[in-house]
This record gives sequence, C-alpha cells and structure tokens, in this order.
Amino acid sequence: MVQFNKDYYQILGVPRDAKAEDIKKKYRQLALKYHPDRNPGDKEAEERFKEASEAYEVLRDPQKRRLYDQYGHEGLRDTGFTGFRDFSDIFGAFGDIFEDLFGFGGPEPSRAGPQAGVDRRYDLDLDFVDAALGTEINIEITRNVNCRACQGTGVRPGTHKIPCPQCGGRGHIIRSHGFLRISTTCPRCQGRGEIIAEPCSKCRGTGRVPEKKKLSVRIPPGVDNGTHLIMSGEGDEGVHGGPPGDLYIVMHVRPHELFDREGYNLRLKLPISFVQAALGDRVTVPTLNGQKEVSIQPGTQPGEIIRLKGEGIPVLKGYGRGDLLIETHVVIPRHLSTRQKELLQEFAAEEDVKMTGNPHAPSSEGLLKRLWRSLRAMV
Repeated sequence: MVQFNKDYYQILGVPRDAKAEDIKKKYRQLALKYHPDRNPGDKEAEERFKEASEAYEVLRDPQKRRLYDQYGHEGLRDTGFTGFRDFSDIFGAFGDIFEDLFGFGGPEPSRAGPQAGVDRRYDLDLDFVDAALGTEINIEITRNVNCRACQGTGVRPGTHKIPCPQCGGRGHIIRSHGFLRISTTCPRCQGRGEIIAEPCSKCRGTGRVPEKKKLSVRIPPGVDNGTHLIMSGEGDEGVHGGPPGDLYIVMHVRPHELFDREGYNLRLKLPISFVQAALGDRVTVPTLNGQKEVSIQPGTQPGEIIRLKGEGIPVLKGYGRGDLLIETHVVIPRHLSTRQKELLQEFAAEEDVKMTGNPHAPSSEGLLKRLWRSLRAMV
C-alpha cells in the first residue's frame, strides 16, 4: 500500500527537480543494493526495496509525478495507484524495467511484418571529362530479392512453418532467479516463435536470393570524387511487403593528364618560351569544349594566370560554370646555338647600357624585336 508518510524524492535520494535519467539511475542503485536475492531473510532490505520501487513507479511517470508534486499523496488517489502488495506485483509491473536496468532478457518475439529493403552501394569509376560534362552509363548491380519459388517464406512450396518446439511458439523463454523472472529471446527461433522444418531448395530457407539487374544511370554535369547519386527503390527488395531500399552510386573520378580541378575551376599549365613571354604571342590551348586561342601579353611572368571565363566545370545542380585558369610556365632552353648565344649576349649588353642611363643606348624594345626575328628564323 502507498506509504502516505514517505517522501518519494527522499526515498530515492534525488532533488525535486531531478531529471528522469537521474531518477532511473538512482533507483537502479537502490534496487541492486536491496534486491531480495542479494539480501535473503533481511526484512529491512525487503522494505527498502519496496519503498524504492513505489517511489520509482510514481516519479518515473510524468502524470503521476506532476500530481504528486502538486497535491502530494492525495493527488495519487484518482490514478488508481495503491502501491505494491508484494514482490510479485513489483516484478510484474517492472518486468521490462528490470530487463532494461539490469541487462537481462531480450526483445519480445519478432513477428513477421513489413520491413524495408537494405540500401545498396555501387562504386563507379568515371572519366574526368564525363564527370565534368555529364554522361549516361549502363551498370549492372546485384541485389537481394524475395525468392519467387517460396514467395519469400523460406519454406518448401506446399509446406508451412511450425511452432518452435523450444519456446512453444512464444518467441521467448522465461527463467526464474529467486523473485526475479527473466525473459530471454529463444535461441532457436530468434524470437520469431516458429521454425522452418522443410526449407525451400532454391533459397535454402532464407527467403531471399541474389539477382543481377542492369540500370542506365544519368550522370549530371559537375560531379566530383565522392559525389553520390541516389536511385530510389533500386536497393534490396522489402520483406513482407516492405518498401525496397535505395541504391547509392559513389563517384570515383579518374585524374586528367592536362587539367587539375579546383572546385568548379580548372587549372592548366601552359609551357611557353622566354621569347613568347617577353614579346607576347597568340597560342591555342585545350579546353573541355575544344581548342581556344588565347593572347600572351608582352612581359608575361612565370606563373601568371590567364583566365578564360566560363570554360571550367558546370555547377552541379545549379547554373553557370567555373573558369579555366591557365598558368604560364616559361621554358628556358638548355642548349643554344652560337648565334643564339651571340644574340642573347648582345641583348644582355644592351640591358647593361640601359641600366647605366646612357641616353644614346638603342631601344631595348627594338632589340627584342630583332632578337625575336633572329631566333624565329633559326628555328
């Protein structure tokens, strides 16, 4: 019966604003300490166990706890709660709680019901340009489907599942430990309550068989390494009428021999001669959409960037494109002819005159043009 002279918060040793998880933790400690199986014949321990269980029953229930906080024990009269008469009442009320608190038992029988199919993953190796511009690719996947021979039941056609002889079809086995009754999942039927006596020969009793399927996959422009596409309903079939799983296609983009990707921009290294860098030129460069002609400005320095707007990667699921960043790489010749050396020495001498401030020094620009013409004539 309800102990009207007891303070439930005091019994559990928690403050009145204690959280539910703190109340549960404290009850676990007290229940373990004063459990009758740990204190055989100890009447005081039995009484403390009953008090703690009664306090927990009230404070774990939000409605009862609110009434108790507002009106004390009087507030519990209309809830129908009258306390516990004996241990069987406690264990009957807290069967699931003891399983949760002490780690005993297992899930209730797992009866057949709709279950969603498992998601599948497919790793797709993709060419750099196909990833950038988009394409359509045919793939073949393997997924699990319900066995057509037995309709997914796992039993041989014309036969049926039978009640599990170990648990009598209940799906669980009850064991007694003193006053504590522990329910554990039946190890033979795994909680299903029935077993297959005559399995299907095609799926060997699993109810599932692997199936190959060909799919056409549209790759949108702009995908990159790690991008995944989801094909709804192309995973494993559902069980007992459940929905199918999905197929996740993960992209693995092969590197390109010329381009490096930086977000939605492309970077291209362009080798040019030191004469082109000094005097400027027009050269043809590759892009994703064919060749383009670009201008090299006179006096271009190594590592300078020439930007081609809109010649990069299309924005995935968006609008516009990145840019093509052309990085100039000035190539210095390793071997020069005698005449080339003479021309360069003449250029160097002219630069020395220029640096001394001699107003009669010839124009270095004119010298560069003569140097350019001479070098081009020797090629």
